Amino acid sequence: MMEIRNIKIDDINRFVKLYIESYKGLEEYAYTNEGDIKRYFNWLLSRDPYGFFIIEDINKPIGVVACDTNWFSQFDSILVGEIHEIFVYPSYRRRGIGRMLVDKAIEYAKDRGKEKVGLWVGVKNLSAKEFYKKLGFIETITLGKWIRMIKKII
Repeated sequence: MMEIRNIKIDDINRFVKLYIESYKGLEEYAYTNEGDIKRYFNWLLSRDPYGFFIIEDINKPIGVVACDTNWFSQFDSILVGEIHEIFVYPSYRRRGIGRMLVDKAIEYAKDRGKEKVGLWVGVKNLSAKEFYKKLGFIETITLGKWIRMIKKII
C-alpha cells in the first residue's frame, strides 16, 4: 500500500539512494556526489519542511517531491509554490506516482494561498517536459540547460 508522508531528517540516506537511482541517465541535471546530495537534502528540508514529501510502497521509498511555498519568483514577482525536486524510482514510473506527487505539491501550495506552482526542467528531459505539460504546466523561459514551467492553481 502506498503512503505519502512528510520527509524527516532520518530519511536522508534513503533519499540519497533513491536520488542516485532516479537520476541515472540524467546526471547533467543532478548532483552526483553523495555529500552534495546530502547538503541538497538539508537545504530542501530547511526551505519548507512541511512541503517535502516521500512516497513509500510498503515502507520502500519510491518517490519524492519538495514544494517550497516560501519561494519568491523573480519572474512572477510573487511567492509561489516552487517544486524544487521531484523524482520517482525508475521501476515505479508510468504508474501515476509522479502525478500523485505533483498533486500533493499543488494541494500543499493551494492550502498556503499560492496562485501558481513553478518548476525548472532540463531542456533535454523530454519525457519530464511532456509529463508536466499533460498536468497543465506551460513553458515560460529557457535559461541555459533549464526551462521554466508554471501552472496557475487558483
